[in-house]
Amino acid sequence: MLSSFHHVAFRCNDAEETVDFYTRVLGMKYSHAVTADIVGSTKEYDPHIHLFFELGDGSSIAFFEVPTRPEAIKDTNTPPWVQHVAFHVHSEEELESYRQRLEDAGVEYLGPVGHHDKGQKSIYFFDPNGVRLEFNLPSTEIDFAAREKHAQEVLDKWRERKSQGDFAPRQTA
Repeated sequence: MLSSFHHVAFRCNDAEETVDFYTRVLGMKYSHAVTADIVGSTKEYDPHIHLFFELGDGSSIAFFEVPTRPEAIKDTNTPPWVQHVAFHVHSEEELESYRQRLEDAGVEYLGPVGHHDKGQKSIYFFDPNGVRLEFNLPSTEIDFAAREKHAQEVLDKWRERKSQGDFAPRQTA
């Protein structure tokens, strides 16, 4: 079984702006950066800087600024709430601390929002590159064995609904 991410990488618009946001606003450790004109994996000429911001478990969220390429464009076929990175927070106090950091920096956010799992809460916001981020406080009342069993049931029901093309809006009470 894979144990963790080494890093998850995205494109950024401006390296300095990205470093400022992830260090000043989110308080993350700017742990590593490399720059090159030749891409190591493809051997093509493409000047870039690769930035790494370390999380508590040693994994990183990383960014590439690639100035010779056209500006990145949003995926217009995917709703903006779908693609995101969720950071784990450990307490109500930590969640509130991060909410206050966003508030102090003038970053728009949504939340805290409750979820399906009793007690789970999240705060959602965007970084300067348009990457949606989340601070997630998981529920302390999760039965992981039941959740795992339920996951297959949910997939089976989804498969059935999808095969029937049953995606008309439903009325909520």
